[in-house]
Amino acid sequence: MAEITLNAAVRSNLLTLSNTQSLIDKTQNRLSTGLRVASPIDDSKAFFEAKSLSDRASDFSEKKDGIDQGISSVKTALEAVEAVDTLVRQLKGLAISAKSATGTELTSIVSQYNSLRTQIDNLAGDASYQGLNLVNNTTSTLAVSFGTATTSTLSIAAVNLQAGSAGLAVTLAAASATTTGEIDFSTASGADAAITELDTAITTLRGNASSLGSNVALLQARLDFTKSYVNGLEEGAGKLTLADINEEGANLVSLQTRQQLGISALAFAGQSEQSVLSLFR
Repeated sequence: MAEITLNAAVRSNLLTLSNTQSLIDKTQNRLSTGLRVASPIDDSKAFFEAKSLSDRASDFSEKKDGIDQGISSVKTALEAVEAVDTLVRQLKGLAISAKSATGTELTSIVSQYNSLRTQIDNLAGDASYQGLNLVNNTTSTLAVSFGTATTSTLSIAAVNLQAGSAGLAVTLAAASATTTGEIDFSTASGADAAITELDTAITTLRGNASSLGSNVALLQARLDFTKSYVNGLEEGAGKLTLADINEEGANLVSLQTRQQLGISALAFAGQSEQSVLSLFR
């Protein structure tokens, strides 16, 4: 097949058009994807720097979810403490009433007291979040990780809010002195002993509430920081890879104009050969 010989002007214009089309394709791709750097080919340094930032953001996003769940766990425990505190104060009110009660009234108070005491155990047993209960024993621990370093963690030990001796140490009540292992509400000294137990329990609950409240505040502070940190990392990655849509749009208009001018220039370059051809007609 015979080769077609093109003059220098035509070759130059064809090369320019080819380069312009390549730039148009690249600009259109940036506009469609929103990315200035989509692969190492575009800009290896920016691509891998952005990937490093994105990977770290992903790591801390996972930590953020864990912290958020940790807050919910501790809030559940704190709400349980506050509810148990309400029950203990009701018990104290019954113990105070027992000091002046006799007969059937005393029997009713003792029954209410022991029933309410049982509700403390029930409440503490129900206060679980995702299978973790921080208020019905002292063996469970909530461990919340804040970062990639192994030392960046917070451990929150469970407390025991059950009414028994291992927890709040609230003794069962009795309406007479014949029952062993229970506090005799038929005497003022017995009721006073129960009130003393309940005051101690209230003090314990206040300490638990203070500790859990401090942990919630700490976790919330770390959650707020992690959200801000992840946003900063993603923003930094975007600065390295995202396209400026306004700039790329202006570039596309400019390139399309250049393409039209190139096509016109190619036509002009071809006219010179047509002029030569006309001499032979």
